[in-house]
Amino acid sequence: MGVALPGWILAGRNERPKIGFAIEAMKGERWQTDLESFRARAKELGADVVSADAGGDDDKQLQQVKEMIKGGIDVLVLLPHDSAKASRAVDAAKAAKVKVISYDRLALNSDVDLYMSFDRNEIGKLQAEYLVQRAPKGNYVLIGGSPNDEGAKALHAAQMKVLRPFIDRGDITVIADGYIQDWVASEAYIFMLKAIENAHGNVAAVVASNDALAAGAIQALREHNLAGKTLVSGQDADLASVICIAQGVQSMTVYKPVTQEAERTADEAVHMARGEKIGTGRTINNGKIEVPTILLKPIAVSRTNIKETVVKDGFQTLVSINRTLPEEQQIH
Repeated sequence: MGVALPGWILAGRNERPKIGFAIEAMKGERWQTDLESFRARAKELGADVVSADAGGDDDKQLQQVKEMIKGGIDVLVLLPHDSAKASRAVDAAKAAKVKVISYDRLALNSDVDLYMSFDRNEIGKLQAEYLVQRAPKGNYVLIGGSPNDEGAKALHAAQMKVLRPFIDRGDITVIADGYIQDWVASEAYIFMLKAIENAHGNVAAVVASNDALAAGAIQALREHNLAGKTLVSGQDADLASVICIAQGVQSMTVYKPVTQEAERTADEAVHMARGEKIGTGRTINNGKIEVPTILLKPIAVSRTNIKETVVKDGFQTLVSINRTLPEEQQIH
């Protein structure tokens, strides 16, 4: 009796693909959501997942990846802390013939097999366009993410592309522009305090690259009685920031359906483990090669569409959003 077996079994692979998910730092709600969604989808597809939290330590992440490789993973999903230093982990995996998916951030100068993320150019564009449509003139503060995160620089470039014509006309003046190591809210708070003091409170808008940075900026604005008067962008649709949007102290956030990203990555990881081809429509150069890339579409969220976006998808709930809000601020 002839039975057609998949090539990945004939090649000696385990019947259940084993995927390693190396995460830069499991802080905040974002990466926990990604990991849970990734695990659930991989399980549906008959794959096992091992994960590790590097706590923001690049050397620790490299060691964790090496341990995963020794443990027999077929595919490494790498969420790097430092995009440049991540090449060490990719090189270690490739030396062991392990495929690598760079997750959400692109590992630079290395032989990555696939890059999976959201379109950062579109995110930066959504953030800046929302603000300039509502504050086409005035002093702007730009608070970028970690300087060792290639995505933070891509966001900044996209934001500036929107702002540049307004700056060149003299309508917008950028009074402070900087990157915040590891996207830490407390550092964004200090950065924003200095900007407010230097501008004597005259700040029209804050282009905060994510919700943690927005939270730090909003704290400084509250202390100067500017919260709700100064526009503030964000990214990630964290619960605290969605509540701030309902309150009117944060203007918008960019929602990335991370469940889609995690599930699609699990799909592609299992395809890779089984030796199947991956179809991508584009590539991005990481300094060494043109990396096959899948970019998902982000969504701008303001008070007017909270229900139709993050609530509808189950990413946040009305109960959680409204729990601490007075009736006039609640989302219905």
